[in-house]
Amino acid sequence: MTDLEHFMAIRQRAECLFTFDETEQAIVRVAAEMTAELANSNPLLMTVMTGAVVFVGRLAAHLDFPLEISYLHATRYRNTTSGDTLQWKVPPQQDVKDRTVVVIDDILDEGHTLAEVERHLQELGAQAVYTAVLVDKTHDRKAFPGQRCDFTGLQVPDRYVFGSGMDYRGYWRNTGGIHAVHPDDL
Repeated sequence: MTDLEHFMAIRQRAECLFTFDETEQAIVRVAAEMTAELANSNPLLMTVMTGAVVFVGRLAAHLDFPLEISYLHATRYRNTTSGDTLQWKVPPQQDVKDRTVVVIDDILDEGHTLAEVERHLQELGAQAVYTAVLVDKTHDRKAFPGQRCDFTGLQVPDRYVFGSGMDYRGYWRNTGGIHAVHPDDL
């Protein structure tokens, strides 16, 4: 089986948890919540690459107030299906001192990446740091008990998910909905 055939089979066996329309509805709701909280704060949306690029693109289209968008690249997964130590590929390049920063990520799984990014931005002098994710994975293995984001689109079960920016071994970020990998494919 070629790589292409393999990744096509992964997608075909996956379970659709949320359609594109359902994810879009969640993104519109998150945008409304962010607008209510942040419209007058001149926020900087700090996108965690690569997974959050789809989410921030879809989200920004629904935010009708002045903001800036930047990025950082911190990862624990490196195109695998399990996390490792945090690797900073690109630290924040834009000055965050005295700014309201919203860290945009694709998923809150165990929370190590978000916690480290949030801590780092506070050390750099951010006035306030908020977190926003498209999905929060439901389980009790969070880095910090009770860890939550300020803005969350959807809750997903404790399964490996892909789509809407999240990947399966580097592929399928472009799938519009959110899908759970079949257990045989892990």
